[in-house]
Amino acid sequence: MSAMQSPVKKLIAASLLILASVLSGCAHHNVRDPLEPLNRGIYTFNDAVDRAVVKPLAQGYRAVLPQVVQTGISNFFSNLDDITVILNNLLQLKIPQAVSDTGRFVINSTIGLLGFIDVATHLGLEKHNEDFGQTLGYWGIGNGPYLVLPFLGPSSLRDGIGRWVDVRTDPVRWEDHIRTRNQLMVTRVINTRARLLDSEKVIDAAAIDRYAFIRDAYLQRRRSLVFDGNPPPEKEFEDFDAAPRSEAAPGLDTVLVDQFGGIVAGSTNETPPQGAVSSRNNASARSDAVAKDVSTEAVPVPAPPLSEQAPQAPNKSPLSSADPAGALEQPVRLVRVWLPGSGS
Repeated sequence: MSAMQSPVKKLIAASLLILASVLSGCAHHNVRDPLEPLNRGIYTFNDAVDRAVVKPLAQGYRAVLPQVVQTGISNFFSNLDDITVILNNLLQLKIPQAVSDTGRFVINSTIGLLGFIDVATHLGLEKHNEDFGQTLGYWGIGNGPYLVLPFLGPSSLRDGIGRWVDVRTDPVRWEDHIRTRNQLMVTRVINTRARLLDSEKVIDAAAIDRYAFIRDAYLQRRRSLVFDGNPPPEKEFEDFDAAPRSEAAPGLDTVLVDQFGGIVAGSTNETPPQGAVSSRNNASARSDAVAKDVSTEAVPVPAPPLSEQAPQAPNKSPLSSADPAGALEQPVRLVRVWLPGSGS
């Protein structure tokens, strides 16, 4: 009797933790896991169930059955799963992959003795992994918030919907005989848990926070599956801390400079960056003088060092206000200079 009380106490404690998590009003900043308090409570409940029931059964299953029998059972359920894979291949318009998986299912179901022997893999027909959650992701539906489902484990809003659809395409669910169907479902759960025993050792050795480790691993794996192993960079890992363009490079991107080194078009509100032409001798007057009829050359050339810039214009320049007509008789050569740091 006392042996049974310990698991029951663990389940009760886990249930109380879930309730406390739901009632807590703690704010969390992880955008991928906004329901973290609730998820952690369900995770604790699932872990208690696993340690009390599922894991001991999986360890006994692994200890009693020879490895060849375990492999055959895994192949059998993997073959049944190919039906769901084929349907989702079609929904994702992956026709060649659907044809390959159909051939795989036919070969393993016949020559492979209902899938217990994986003949198709030896013939070069690769095993694929597709489900309705991946199909939704293929058509642009995002993960939504991360969820931990009671008894089922890691998921997301999108994948939770996907699981509900996948249940309808599961051949085990089509079995009308209730006892046989339940036996198949329990066997599949125990077989799957037995295959995860070695992975659990890795998690225990590597993870400081098991919950966070499992969550991040699940989301990363699902993203990889949706994009067939080649996911694009996530926005949250891009250089989002970079200053906006208006802050990183204030002022104009380019200026027009005459042969005297003066700016004749454009002005900057901030001190120009080092290396940029910054002379502004009578810039507004020159701009007015050449606005109508001057020959210009807008060639992007690097700005000369400050030590090599042209000397300032003499007091009586060709564009002097005393002789505006003379300014038009001697066209001014202008150069467009791209300021360092501009995006052009």
